[in-house]
Amino acid sequence: MKYTIHTNATTPAYLQLYRQLRDDIVQEIYPYNTKLPSKRLMADETGLSVVTVEHAYALLCEEGYIEPKERSGYFVSFRSTDGFASSVNVHSGSKSTLTKFDPVRVALSSNSEVQPTSSSSDFSYLLLAKTMRRVMNDYGEALLEKSPNQGCLPLREAIRQYLLRSRGICADIDQIIIGSGAEYLYGLIASLLGRERVYAIESPSYHKIQQVYRDCHVSLEMLPLGKDGIESVALQQTKAEVLHITPYRSFPSGVTASASKRHEYLRWADKEERYIVEDDFESEFSVSKKTEETLFSHTKKENVIYMNTFSKTISPALRVAYMVIPKHLIAAFNEKLGFYSCTVPTFEQYVLTELLISGDFERHINRVRRQKRKSLL
Repeated sequence: MKYTIHTNATTPAYLQLYRQLRDDIVQEIYPYNTKLPSKRLMADETGLSVVTVEHAYALLCEEGYIEPKERSGYFVSFRSTDGFASSVNVHSGSKSTLTKFDPVRVALSSNSEVQPTSSSSDFSYLLLAKTMRRVMNDYGEALLEKSPNQGCLPLREAIRQYLLRSRGICADIDQIIIGSGAEYLYGLIASLLGRERVYAIESPSYHKIQQVYRDCHVSLEMLPLGKDGIESVALQQTKAEVLHITPYRSFPSGVTASASKRHEYLRWADKEERYIVEDDFESEFSVSKKTEETLFSHTKKENVIYMNTFSKTISPALRVAYMVIPKHLIAAFNEKLGFYSCTVPTFEQYVLTELLISGDFERHINRVRRQKRKSLL
């Protein structure tokens, strides 16, 4: 082992060890499912106490890098291919590195009991509170500034990079629009594509999709769902020009569109003036070991609007959603809707920015996915 602990450093010894172990795990010096040295062996090699080593290992467990196995020791549970590429650059000093993450407060609070949030994702309240405090300290009076109408540039850039590495979506920052919840974006889509069009949605589907479109006074068709998506006959016969789908898992039916059905949707959209609204809600929690493919990344006609929210992955209290529009619609959006102010507070936008660029958001997603896979065993 090569771990060096500087006793005269201002950084506590357990944090020094934690960071060195974390970097070795990210660089796959300790590959997935390999066993870490025992706490006693690590203590003997580094000259630290077993309690100090326990603190370092506890932080690695908290962040999902390792997990304990009864009477066996600690094993690496992190792998860069587990749905998301690592956003960690261990040699950089920029804001997007993990070296900026300071787990001291988490360590001090690790024994306190926290009521789970209302989100089924069980996002760490301690982590969210810590990030909020850091944003208030780091950004200061910038949090009082008005957000650009499409959303703060740092958040849109963080989402752009996140989508590229996690969903295979390649988009420019100008294509990304931030809004306060999916329902708000549904209304923008109706205004952008035109209310004179016929829209089609899945039946059954999330009731607010229908409510918003009807409130926008558009013609609406309800297309019945089969076992793998919208029934082919209904799709062929619809007069709709806009198809709003939730291909990952439709609510409340739980239907997931098969690969062949997704291609069928894209073939349906091959005709001129047809658009697909791809509502990708909850797809981050797929138990698949490969990234869920998006229609947006596969279309050749640039006629898919991709949208997602943070309400399921973090908390429904965070009313933040985003959509990615095709490049050729940017000018139309700016002309028709560019005057609308962003409906998400600047503070919340910077909190999400920090969660994304630090890697905390993706580590949380991967923890949930691992837990879901274990529950299926």
